[in-house]
Amino acid sequence: MLRFMPVGDSQTIGSAGEHTWRYRLWQHLRDTYGGPFTLVGPREELYDKATDTPTSYEYADPDFPRAHLAGWGEGWLHMAPLIGEAVRSSRADVLLVSLGLIDLGFYTNAEQTAENVRRFVTEARAARPKVRMAILPVIPNIRAESEPAFGAQVTLFNELLAKAVADLDEPRSSLLLTSPPESYDINFDTYDGTHPNASGEHKIAAAFAEAMWQAWGLGERYGD
Repeated sequence: MLRFMPVGDSQTIGSAGEHTWRYRLWQHLRDTYGGPFTLVGPREELYDKATDTPTSYEYADPDFPRAHLAGWGEGWLHMAPLIGEAVRSSRADVLLVSLGLIDLGFYTNAEQTAENVRRFVTEARAARPKVRMAILPVIPNIRAESEPAFGAQVTLFNELLAKAVADLDEPRSSLLLTSPPESYDINFDTYDGTHPNASGEHKIAAAFAEAMWQAWGLGERYGD
């Protein structure tokens, strides 16, 4: 049984009424992987905007393994201290990570965020030395487009993230930097300039699927 753990912020946890990219990727792997697998993690909830709490189970389709480690407003800074126990308790084999926007927006600069990436990797490997990680860079968002200084921080962080992945990659615990979602457009693939709509969910899932297929031979091309 191969265990995937989605790790992320508001783009990954999703909110009430959504499918989430986690669901879209699960559908794809169900149809293409060819072996037993599941999604794991210490949480299952969606974010409830009405109560401003992560307490909703109102998935658009709840019939899938909903486990994850994602939180609205959480970033590398928050997940680095949690990932060790989450990996240990769930015995995760592959981490699917989408983090960084929240860090840069509210907590740390690009260099500090990159240091938290390295801490995250170290903690995950301490819990499970052979864990693999597919990591998505910070994807297009309205703040990066409207605020040049913030956009520059996103660009710098993505460069530092690529360097960290290259530095830390090793044969027994592969690190994989996924490409940004193909043709991702905040005007068509989000509902507010940041959070993915159905089209955006598919494109994020496809970015992970394509990377894992090309690098690790897992599944097939998204949509094949």
